[in-house]
Parts: sequence; structure tokens; C-alpha cells
Amino acid sequence: MAATNAAADGLRGMIARGELAPGAQLPAEPELCARLGVSRGSLREAVRALAALGMLESRHGAGTFVSALRPGQMLAGFAATVDVLPLDGLLELFDVRRPLEAQAAALAAARADEQVVARLRELQKRLAESDAEAERHALDREFHATLCAAGGNEALAALIDVLRARGSHYSIYGAAEADTIRLASDLGHEALINAVAARDPAAAAAAATAHLSQTEVWLRRYGPRPCG
Repeated sequence: MAATNAAADGLRGMIARGELAPGAQLPAEPELCARLGVSRGSLREAVRALAALGMLESRHGAGTFVSALRPGQMLAGFAATVDVLPLDGLLELFDVRRPLEAQAAALAAARADEQVVARLRELQKRLAESDAEAERHALDREFHATLCAAGGNEALAALIDVLRARGSHYSIYGAAEADTIRLASDLGHEALINAVAARDPAAAAAAATAHLSQTEVWLRRYGPRPCG
């Protein structure tokens, strides 16, 4: 394990120093092993670990390459961790999500065009008409992904998507107040759409904060078990 960690640290260092740029092919195994002072087995384990984190890509018949190092790729390992959080861990993330989602909404209000607003309205219309829980979760995720993407900050959008993903495993639509929950959620989306359409970043940030805070209240109240 120590040799594998040394190999991984060495590869990360080469990438961090710019010796291996995004998209660059890794040197041949013998050269890397000699440079890092590790065996082929340890090097291969390190490469697999860094590939799982989105840092490297193995291409069949071509070799191993540094990834494009885009935010979505780099958060792959984090996503795998968030996806198994228990409810109390998920609730802790709300303190992180609130300022991030408020900022994303504000950026969307400042930068979104009419096409984005139209797409948000279409998604919300489908959400309001849907009675299928799985479809509602999928549409809700697409709604917020569209909103975040409109802000133009890929890192922010990718991080929020990771933080939001686990929430779909804790359903509150089967609660006693299901109709109230659905109505409040739909109204929250409408407030976001109206703020973006009005090009009002402050209103968009406030709407995002209120929408997320209400979801947190319901999760704390009902404490649903994970599903799916």
C-alpha cells in the first residue's frame, strides 16, 4: 500500500507541476517505475486509483492519459462518497449547499437568456403535471442542473450536482403532507424562474435559499429512509 501511495503521489505531483498536462499520455511503464521508484504492480494500482478519481483515463489500445481535468471529472470520487451518506450526513450538507445554490441562482439571473427561461418553464410545467415519483425526481434534478449551468461556472454547477444527488434517495413525497410539499416545491421553482426572467440576482438567491431551506425542514420532520 505504501508503494502504491508513493506512486500515486508521484503521478499527482507530475500533473500538479505541469509535467503531465491535461490530455498528455503517461510515459511508458518502465520509465515511470524508474522515476518513481516503484514496481509495475504498484504503478498500475496507482493508475487505477487516479482513474477512479477522474484524474487519468485508460484508452484501449492507446495507453493511459491525463484527463481534461474538468470539474465534473475531478469530483467523480467525491460523488461516490456523497452517494452513500446517511440522512444526518445529508442534512449537514445543507449548510454547504445553501450559499452555493444561492450563488448559482444569482449567476443564472445575471447571465441566463430567454431560451434558458423557456426551458425552466417547460420543466416546471412537466413537474407540476407529473404524478410519478421517479419522474419528478428526474425532472427536479434537470431543473436545477439547467439553472446552475446557466450561471456559466462549470465548477460550481458540478459541485452542486454532486451535493444534490443523494437527496433523491430520501423521498418526502409519500409523507402525510405530500400535496402541500408538492405545491410548495412547485411554488419555489416558480419563484426561481420569475427571478431569473426578471434578471434579478438578489431575488434569485433568496428564492434558492428559501427553496432549499424548506426541503431541509421536511427532511428533518419526516426522517425518510433511503430508497432506490
